[in-house]
Amino acid sequence: MAAFLHHLGIASGPFSVRVGALACMGLVAVWLAAPTAQATGATGRYEGVATCAGSTCHGRAEGNGKVVRQDELRRWQEPSSPSGAHSRAYAVLSGQRGQQIAATLGLGNATNAPACLGCHATDAPLAQRGDRYQVGDGVGCESCHGASTGWLATHYTVLGTHTANIAQGLVPLENPAVRASVCLDCHYGSDKPGHFVTHRMMAAGHPRISFELDLFSALQQHHDEDADYAARKGQTDSVRLWAIGQAEAVQRSLGLFVRPGFGSQGLFPEFTFFDCHSCHRQIFDSAERHLTFETNPGRPIPFGTPPYNDENIIMLSVVARVLAPGQAAAFDSAARNFHAAMGQGRAQSVTAAARLNAAAGALSRALAQGSYSGDSAFTVIAAISGRAIAPRFTDYTGSAQAVMSVDTLLNALVRQGRITVGAAAGIRANINRAYAAVKAPNGYDPASFRAALGEAARSIEALR
Repeated sequence: MAAFLHHLGIASGPFSVRVGALACMGLVAVWLAAPTAQATGATGRYEGVATCAGSTCHGRAEGNGKVVRQDELRRWQEPSSPSGAHSRAYAVLSGQRGQQIAATLGLGNATNAPACLGCHATDAPLAQRGDRYQVGDGVGCESCHGASTGWLATHYTVLGTHTANIAQGLVPLENPAVRASVCLDCHYGSDKPGHFVTHRMMAAGHPRISFELDLFSALQQHHDEDADYAARKGQTDSVRLWAIGQAEAVQRSLGLFVRPGFGSQGLFPEFTFFDCHSCHRQIFDSAERHLTFETNPGRPIPFGTPPYNDENIIMLSVVARVLAPGQAAAFDSAARNFHAAMGQGRAQSVTAAARLNAAAGALSRALAQGSYSGDSAFTVIAAISGRAIAPRFTDYTGSAQAVMSVDTLLNALVRQGRITVGAAAGIRANINRAYAAVKAPNGYDPASFRAALGEAARSIEALR
């Protein structure tokens, strides 16, 4: 499991995702930082973490506040759990790995390198830094919630409203598309300074980027979704959050790929967009050939061609089939045409990418308006391992995304009360076998993974 998480760009260690008052998930801790000051697009002043840390605000030792927990700072600073990963983001730059990467790339000290600070700190422009701002805070409150100078003094008042706070610059993270966009700036990349992990960075030692919105949201959730929260911001639908996260990830990937400054590096394409482990596999030279490449029915590309990383495209195909069936055929057609264009040339690929991006955008908007029954998560899990989709799990990255998705949807069922915590714990061994099948890229076997994923999905279906 530790090796699997490492290759996801995730640090190993025990974790638990909150499901009501109890936890029931496997392992995960975010290694990378989250969206930063520049990600929000705000123009206000960044007042720093210390501004939020008073004992009457978010700095209590215990979460016993009347409206919000008020121990948010303690949870953000937790030294060993995933909930404290953002506060540790800057510190990793001074560690051995961070310094080695920076030295290899000629960036100087990683703690001062713009290419690193974009995602490992709330890298606010100098003119927007308040008196208590500190870059060493790492990924602080304002990285995700926006520059606070406009709403800091009013967001806790009795007559203050969430709508008014948003008008003053608070980022409406309860909106799945907004949250996905903010998170993806660093957990996938953007065109903002210091927000794009290139193939050169990964070659120097940076972890591969991987993202799943509902799972990562649960790991970083510092609030309780109680009646008061629902009254102000509405109730989170985890299936919708997961689905929109997949759609937004596809859009972000394709939107960057079509841009000349991102899609190619000199003579070669920018390989960060491609499926790493389809090329980085063991090479054998013997009398009898040893194929390490399995033909993928969703990718009509010439045999042996490096494939575009389609982990989120595969999941979005599932989303369309189950939650927006009227758009499924159009999306799948656009996806196949995009892969086919990758074997033709850059110009054809850019045109096809734009069409697939538009199809993903239409899906995201439809998902935001849709309503989902209590069986939606069950149906999506079954579809992920079903006959139409399972043959597309021929590569490590798509398979890793699939097992994360099944796991986060299982937790959604627990939060909805469709499955008890005990029942979920009872089938944890089946989920862990699916994780074990993608424990390490060099040991990944497509057939073994598909069998493990199918077993996990069937164990969940049996609880319906």
